[in-house]
Amino acid sequence: MELVDDQMCFVCGKKNPAGLHLDFELVGQTQVRTSFLPTPAFQGFRDIVHGGIIATILDEVMVNGCWLRGVRVVTGKLEVRLRRPARVGERLHFAGRILRDGRRTVEVESQAATAEGVVVAEARGVLVKVES
Repeated sequence: MELVDDQMCFVCGKKNPAGLHLDFELVGQTQVRTSFLPTPAFQGFRDIVHGGIIATILDEVMVNGCWLRGVRVVTGKLEVRLRRPARVGERLHFAGRILRDGRRTVEVESQAATAEGVVVAEARGVLVKVES
C-alpha cells in the first residue's frame, strides 16, 4: 500500500480548508505533543468538545509520533477513555509516546489534558508498520 501525504489530512494537513491544521513536536526519543483550542464548531453538547474530535487527535498524536521519526504506520487498534468533559474555548494539550517498537507493530499511548494538567482523555493503540 502506498501512503501519500497530500497535505489533506483532517488533523495535520495544511491544505485541508476544513482541517484542524495542528503541528506536532517531537520530544525526546519516544514522545510527541501538540495543542488544540476547540471552538464551538467542534462541540457535541453545548460548550463541551465532541468526544470524537478528542479521539481523532489522540489517534493522530500516536501516529505522528512514529511518522515524524520515519516509521510508517497506520492505526490497527485504538482504545479511548473519555474521563472528563473538555470545554469549548479551553486549550487542550495532547501528548503521546511509544511504549514498544516491535518488528511489525508499535504500541503507543496518548492523553489530552487542560492547561492545569487535568487529564480529560487517554488512549492506547497498536499501530501497524507499512512498507513505504
